[in-house]
Amino acid sequence: MRFDIITLFPELIEPYLSAGVTRRAFAGGAVTVRLWPLRDHADGHYRRVDDRPFGGGPGMVMMAEPLYRCWRAIRVDRGLAAVRAPGAPVDVPTVLFSPAGERLTHAVVARYAAADAPGAILVCGRYEGVDQRFIDACVDAQISLGDFVLSGGEIAAVALLDAVARLQPGVLGDAASAEQDSFNPAVDGLLDCPHYTRPEVWEGPHGPAGVPPVLLSGHHGQIASWRRAQRLLATARARPDLLAEARARGVVTPADERWLGEAGYNEKL
Repeated sequence: MRFDIITLFPELIEPYLSAGVTRRAFAGGAVTVRLWPLRDHADGHYRRVDDRPFGGGPGMVMMAEPLYRCWRAIRVDRGLAAVRAPGAPVDVPTVLFSPAGERLTHAVVARYAAADAPGAILVCGRYEGVDQRFIDACVDAQISLGDFVLSGGEIAAVALLDAVARLQPGVLGDAASAEQDSFNPAVDGLLDCPHYTRPEVWEGPHGPAGVPPVLLSGHHGQIASWRRAQRLLATARARPDLLAEARARGVVTPADERWLGEAGYNEKL
Protein backbone atom coordinates (compact mmCIF):
# COMPACT_ATOMS: atom_id res chain seq x y z
CA MET A 1 0.00 0.00 0.00
CA ARG A 2 1.08 3.55 -0.65
CA PHE A 3 0.55 6.73 1.33
CA ASP A 4 1.16 10.12 -0.27
CA ILE A 5 1.42 12.97 2.24
CA ILE A 6 0.75 16.58 1.31
CA THR A 7 2.61 18.68 3.86
CA LEU A 8 4.29 22.01 4.43
CA PHE A 9 6.84 20.33 6.72
CA PRO A 10 8.13 17.04 5.30
CA GLU A 11 11.08 17.32 7.69
CA LEU A 12 8.70 16.53 10.56
CA ILE A 13 7.85 13.17 9.01
CA GLU A 14 11.10 12.04 7.36
CA PRO A 15 13.00 11.01 10.54
CA TYR A 16 10.15 8.80 11.70
CA LEU A 17 10.32 6.68 8.54
CA SER A 18 13.81 5.42 9.42
CA ALA A 19 13.42 4.90 13.18
CA GLY A 20 11.90 2.28 15.44
CA VAL A 21 10.48 -1.13 14.68
CA THR A 22 8.04 0.24 12.11
CA ARG A 23 10.92 1.24 9.84
CA ARG A 24 10.83 -2.37 8.65
CA ALA A 25 7.49 -1.70 7.00
CA PHE A 26 8.84 1.32 5.13
CA ALA A 27 12.28 -0.08 4.27
CA GLY A 28 10.83 -3.39 3.14
CA GLY A 29 8.14 -1.86 0.98
CA ALA A 30 5.14 -3.19 2.89
CA VAL A 31 4.11 0.45 3.28
CA THR A 32 5.35 3.00 0.74
CA VAL A 33 5.38 6.65 1.78
CA ARG A 34 5.85 9.61 -0.56
CA LEU A 35 6.19 13.13 0.82
CA TRP A 36 4.87 16.00 -1.29
CA PRO A 37 6.01 19.50 -0.18
CA LEU A 38 3.03 21.72 -0.84
CA ARG A 39 5.09 24.83 -1.68
CA ASP A 40 6.42 23.00 -4.77
CA HIS A 41 2.94 23.47 -6.22
CA ALA A 42 2.46 27.14 -5.33
CA ASP A 43 3.00 30.24 -7.48
CA GLY A 44 5.16 33.28 -7.05
CA HIS A 45 8.55 34.03 -5.60
CA TYR A 46 7.36 33.27 -2.06
CA ARG A 47 5.46 30.08 -2.98
CA ARG A 48 2.46 31.27 -1.02
CA VAL A 49 0.02 28.59 0.14
CA ASP A 50 -2.21 30.56 2.54
CA ASP A 51 -4.19 33.78 2.69
CA ARG A 52 -6.49 35.72 4.99
CA PRO A 53 -10.01 34.35 5.47
CA PHE A 54 -12.97 35.97 3.73
CA GLY A 55 -15.25 37.52 6.32
CA GLY A 56 -12.35 38.46 8.55
CA GLY A 57 -11.10 36.77 11.66
CA PRO A 58 -7.75 35.64 13.02
CA GLY A 59 -5.25 33.38 11.34
CA MET A 60 -4.73 32.25 7.78
CA VAL A 61 -6.41 29.65 5.57
CA MET A 62 -4.66 27.18 3.25
CA MET A 63 -5.53 28.00 -0.36
CA ALA A 64 -7.41 25.54 -2.54
CA GLU A 65 -5.34 25.89 -5.73
CA PRO A 66 -1.90 24.73 -4.47
CA LEU A 67 -3.57 21.79 -2.71
CA TYR A 68 -5.49 20.92 -5.87
CA ARG A 69 -2.35 21.03 -8.03
CA CYS A 70 -0.48 18.79 -5.61
CA TRP A 71 -3.44 16.40 -5.34
CA ARG A 72 -3.67 16.06 -9.12
CA ALA A 73 0.08 15.48 -9.41
CA ILE A 74 -0.16 12.65 -6.88
CA ARG A 75 -3.00 10.98 -8.74
CA VAL A 76 -1.10 11.15 -12.03
CA ASP A 77 2.03 9.79 -10.32
CA ARG A 78 -0.09 6.87 -9.11
CA GLY A 79 -1.20 6.19 -12.68
CA LEU A 80 -4.72 7.48 -12.09
CA ALA A 81 -6.76 10.11 -13.88
CA ALA A 82 -5.84 13.57 -12.63
CA VAL A 83 -9.45 14.09 -11.56
CA ARG A 84 -11.88 11.35 -10.65
CA ALA A 85 -14.98 11.31 -12.85
CA PRO A 86 -18.17 12.54 -11.14
CA GLY A 87 -19.94 9.64 -9.46
CA ALA A 88 -17.00 7.27 -9.93
CA PRO A 89 -16.11 5.02 -6.97
CA VAL A 90 -13.22 6.06 -4.76
CA ASP A 91 -10.01 4.58 -6.15
CA VAL A 92 -7.59 6.04 -3.62
CA PRO A 93 -9.15 7.89 -0.68
CA THR A 94 -8.05 11.42 0.13
CA VAL A 95 -7.93 11.95 3.90
CA LEU A 96 -7.80 15.28 5.71
CA PHE A 97 -6.78 15.36 9.37
CA SER A 98 -9.35 17.55 11.07
CA PRO A 99 -11.15 17.98 14.43
CA ALA A 100 -14.37 17.33 12.47
CA GLY A 101 -13.19 13.90 11.41
CA GLU A 102 -13.94 10.36 12.47
CA ARG A 103 -12.05 9.39 15.62
CA LEU A 104 -8.96 7.30 14.83
CA THR A 105 -9.66 3.86 16.29
CA HIS A 106 -8.33 0.36 15.78
CA ALA A 107 -11.18 -0.34 13.36
CA VAL A 108 -10.23 2.68 11.24
CA VAL A 109 -6.55 1.70 11.27
CA ALA A 110 -7.40 -1.88 10.29
CA ARG A 111 -9.34 -0.58 7.31
CA TYR A 112 -6.31 1.29 5.97
CA ALA A 113 -3.94 -1.55 6.91
CA ALA A 114 -5.82 -4.29 5.04
CA ALA A 115 -3.77 -6.26 2.51
CA ASP A 116 -5.95 -5.11 -0.39
CA ALA A 117 -6.15 -1.47 0.72
CA PRO A 118 -4.61 1.08 -1.70
CA GLY A 119 -3.33 3.39 1.03
CA ALA A 120 -4.41 7.02 0.84
CA ILE A 121 -3.55 10.59 0.00
CA LEU A 122 -3.07 12.29 3.38
CA VAL A 123 -3.58 16.04 3.62
CA CYS A 124 -1.86 17.75 6.55
CA GLY A 125 -3.64 21.01 7.25
CA ARG A 126 -2.11 24.02 8.96
CA TYR A 127 -3.10 27.45 10.22
CA GLU A 128 -6.86 28.00 10.75
CA GLY A 129 -7.74 25.28 8.29
CA VAL A 130 -8.22 24.44 4.61
CA ASP A 131 -10.39 26.22 2.06
CA GLN A 132 -13.71 24.38 2.20
CA ARG A 133 -13.91 24.25 -1.59
CA PHE A 134 -10.93 21.91 -1.74
CA ILE A 135 -12.46 19.73 0.97
CA ASP A 136 -15.78 19.54 -0.87
CA ALA A 137 -14.14 18.72 -4.20
CA CYS A 138 -11.31 16.36 -3.27
CA VAL A 139 -11.52 15.00 0.29
CA ASP A 140 -13.21 11.62 0.83
CA ALA A 141 -12.72 11.20 4.58
CA GLN A 142 -11.62 13.19 7.62
CA ILE A 143 -9.81 11.74 10.65
CA SER A 144 -9.31 13.18 14.13
CA LEU A 145 -6.95 12.01 16.88
CA GLY A 146 -9.30 13.33 19.54
CA ASP A 147 -11.02 16.37 20.94
CA PHE A 148 -8.06 18.72 20.85
CA VAL A 149 -6.32 20.84 18.22
CA LEU A 150 -2.78 20.34 16.89
CA SER A 151 -0.66 22.85 15.01
CA GLY A 152 -0.88 20.70 11.91
CA GLY A 153 -1.76 17.30 10.54
CA GLU A 154 1.76 15.90 10.46
CA ILE A 155 1.56 14.36 13.94
CA ALA A 156 -1.76 12.77 13.03
CA ALA A 157 -0.30 11.44 9.77
CA VAL A 158 2.59 9.84 11.66
CA ALA A 159 0.14 8.31 14.13
CA LEU A 160 -1.83 6.71 11.31
CA LEU A 161 1.33 5.49 9.55
CA ASP A 162 2.69 3.98 12.76
CA ALA A 163 -0.56 2.18 13.54
CA VAL A 164 -0.88 0.86 9.97
CA ALA A 165 2.77 -0.19 9.72
CA ARG A 166 2.78 -2.28 12.90
CA LEU A 167 -0.14 -4.33 11.60
CA GLN A 168 1.81 -5.43 8.53
CA PRO A 169 3.10 -9.03 8.55
CA GLY A 170 6.73 -9.32 9.65
CA VAL A 171 7.04 -5.82 11.06
CA LEU A 172 6.82 -6.74 14.74
CA GLY A 173 9.22 -9.31 16.14
CA ASP A 174 6.35 -11.55 17.22
CA ALA A 175 3.30 -11.81 14.98
CA ALA A 176 1.10 -12.23 18.07
CA SER A 177 2.17 -8.89 19.54
CA ALA A 178 -0.34 -6.81 17.61
CA GLU A 179 -3.12 -9.31 18.30
CA GLN A 180 -2.66 -8.82 22.05
CA ASP A 181 -2.82 -5.04 21.85
CA SER A 182 -5.60 -2.99 23.35
CA PHE A 183 -8.71 -2.68 21.15
CA ASN A 184 -7.79 -5.65 18.94
CA PRO A 185 -10.67 -8.01 18.06
CA ALA A 186 -8.40 -10.89 19.11
CA VAL A 187 -8.87 -9.69 22.72
CA ASP A 188 -12.50 -8.72 22.12
CA GLY A 189 -11.68 -5.02 21.89
CA LEU A 190 -10.68 -4.81 25.55
CA LEU A 191 -7.71 -2.96 27.02
CA ASP A 192 -4.43 -4.80 27.43
CA CYS A 193 -3.50 -6.53 30.68
CA PRO A 194 -0.57 -5.50 32.94
CA HIS A 195 2.91 -6.74 32.01
CA TYR A 196 5.95 -7.60 34.16
CA THR A 197 9.60 -8.49 33.54
CA ARG A 198 12.82 -9.02 35.53
CA PRO A 199 13.61 -8.68 38.37
CA GLU A 200 11.00 -10.81 40.14
CA VAL A 201 11.15 -8.39 43.09
CA TRP A 202 11.66 -4.72 42.36
CA GLU A 203 12.85 -2.45 45.15
CA GLY A 204 10.62 0.49 44.35
CA PRO A 205 9.82 3.73 46.20
CA HIS A 206 7.30 1.95 48.46
CA GLY A 207 9.37 -1.11 49.23
CA PRO A 208 9.67 -4.52 47.55
CA ALA A 209 7.13 -5.17 44.78
CA GLY A 210 6.75 -8.66 43.40
CA VAL A 211 5.30 -10.21 40.28
CA PRO A 212 1.85 -11.86 40.45
CA PRO A 213 2.65 -15.50 41.34
CA VAL A 214 0.49 -16.91 38.54
CA LEU A 215 2.89 -15.44 35.96
CA LEU A 216 5.73 -17.45 37.50
CA SER A 217 3.73 -20.68 37.67
CA GLY A 218 4.36 -21.90 34.14
CA HIS A 219 0.69 -22.93 33.94
CA HIS A 220 -0.40 -21.53 30.58
CA GLY A 221 -4.12 -22.00 31.18
CA GLN A 222 -4.04 -20.16 34.49
CA ILE A 223 -1.93 -17.39 32.98
CA ALA A 224 -4.39 -16.97 30.11
CA SER A 225 -7.31 -16.81 32.57
CA TRP A 226 -5.48 -14.25 34.71
CA ARG A 227 -4.74 -12.08 31.69
CA ARG A 228 -8.35 -12.25 30.55
CA ALA A 229 -9.54 -11.20 34.00
CA GLN A 230 -7.05 -8.33 34.12
CA ARG A 231 -8.16 -7.11 30.68
CA LEU A 232 -11.74 -7.09 31.87
CA LEU A 233 -10.83 -5.28 35.08
CA ALA A 234 -8.69 -2.66 33.32
CA THR A 235 -11.46 -2.01 30.81
CA ALA A 236 -14.16 -1.79 33.47
CA ARG A 237 -12.07 0.71 35.43
CA ALA A 238 -10.78 2.92 32.65
CA ARG A 239 -13.09 2.43 29.66
CA PRO A 240 -16.51 1.15 30.67
CA ASP A 241 -17.75 2.20 27.23
CA LEU A 242 -15.52 -0.46 25.64
CA LEU A 243 -16.86 -3.05 28.08
CA ALA A 244 -20.41 -2.07 27.16
CA GLU A 245 -19.56 -2.49 23.47
CA ALA A 246 -18.05 -5.92 24.14
CA ARG A 247 -21.20 -6.92 26.02
CA ALA A 248 -23.34 -5.73 23.12
CA ARG A 249 -21.31 -7.89 20.75
CA GLY A 250 -21.86 -10.89 23.00
CA VAL A 251 -18.16 -11.55 23.65
CA VAL A 252 -18.34 -11.12 27.44
CA THR A 253 -19.05 -14.61 28.75
CA PRO A 254 -21.03 -15.63 31.85
CA ALA A 255 -17.69 -16.53 33.47
CA ASP A 256 -16.45 -13.02 32.66
CA GLU A 257 -19.56 -11.53 34.25
CA ARG A 258 -19.12 -13.61 37.39
CA TRP A 259 -15.54 -12.45 37.74
CA LEU A 260 -16.50 -8.82 37.17
CA GLY A 261 -19.21 -9.12 39.81
CA GLU A 262 -16.73 -10.57 42.31
CA ALA A 263 -14.39 -7.68 41.53
CA GLY A 264 -17.16 -5.15 42.17
CA TYR A 265 -18.05 -4.39 38.56
CA ASN A 266 -21.28 -5.45 36.97
CA GLU A 267 -23.60 -4.33 34.20
CA LYS A 268 -25.42 -1.87 36.45
CA LEU A 269 -22.15 -0.12 37.24
